Amino acid sequence: MMMKQRTIATPVKTVGIGLHSGRKVTISIKPAPINSGVQFVRVDTPEQSVIPATALAVCDTRLASVIQKDGVRVSTVEHLLSACAGLGLDNLLIELDGEEVPIMDGSAASFLFLIESAGITEQNAPRQFVVIKKPIEVREGDKLARLEPFFGFKLDFTINFKHPAVDKTGQRFIVDFAEHAYRSESGRARTFGFAHEVEA
Repeated sequence: MMMKQRTIATPVKTVGIGLHSGRKVTISIKPAPINSGVQFVRVDTPEQSVIPATALAVCDTRLASVIQKDGVRVSTVEHLLSACAGLGLDNLLIELDGEEVPIMDGSAASFLFLIESAGITEQNAPRQFVVIKKPIEVREGDKLARLEPFFGFKLDFTINFKHPAVDKTGQRFIVDFAEHAYRSESGRARTFGFAHEVEA
């Protein structure tokens, strides 16, 4: 059976506050054509800048995931893109009137609700996948990211912040999405930070 590309059935819109900017942002999520991918459109810029949500567009990951094209940025995309991936969406047009995606409740849950209220529709084209054929590893200091061949999608994370609040909870999380649902295992996972980062 061929897995088909997916988008939303109808446009949806919401308003929220940017975590880092403190500004009100209106965000509209719209269906997009086959093979267009997920694209952000900054409607507050004169040229209505379009920024593709791809790994090559990532320009910063300190305290938020930021994508950029031709000097125009969209910040704090991680929760919305998590919801898109968790729901298996391939093609979307996301319009916003500011630089930052609203933080909502600090998880992907609000975006899951918004997208599901729009409905999801299949498109008449096969879905494209990235297949890992051999291990790939990137290290930076004491940080490590590793991709390995696996039939499915399984994540294994470990953090080490040396903080009492983190030490009391698990510092390792493993989830196999063939056995666990995105919504219950990851969709409500919230951002956390430290007081000294807020001041900065």
